[in-house]
Amino acid sequence: MLDAANPIPMMTINGCIIVAIRDDLDDQEIVSLQDRLVEEVAKRNAHGVVIDISSLEIVDTFAGRMLAAMAQMARVMNARTIVVGMRPAVAMTLVELGMTLDGVETALNADRAINAIVSDRSNKL
Repeated sequence: MLDAANPIPMMTINGCIIVAIRDDLDDQEIVSLQDRLVEEVAKRNAHGVVIDISSLEIVDTFAGRMLAAMAQMARVMNARTIVVGMRPAVAMTLVELGMTLDGVETALNADRAINAIVSDRSNKL
């Protein structure tokens, strides 16, 4: 849902929370998103998080750290996190900044990410 208090929409599909990060987010909105995402994982008992960064043209060190932190927080709450839509320029920038985003998985698109999460969950049951 999108509203003034929560300007970043989140939806749940097959037990996975999907969030698309806009290019125009400031640092405070990214921190707010991080807090809200953790709350949503707990509230919905999500087993997966898909973070779509396809609209990001560049990523600075703060945004990169926040992506890694969101993935780590979700993992602590037993939710697998996959980042999708990473542009080549963003990947090159992260490497040039020395950011490896340890523990952050990637996929080409949300469909592949959801399928991987659902398949992994099915194999564990």
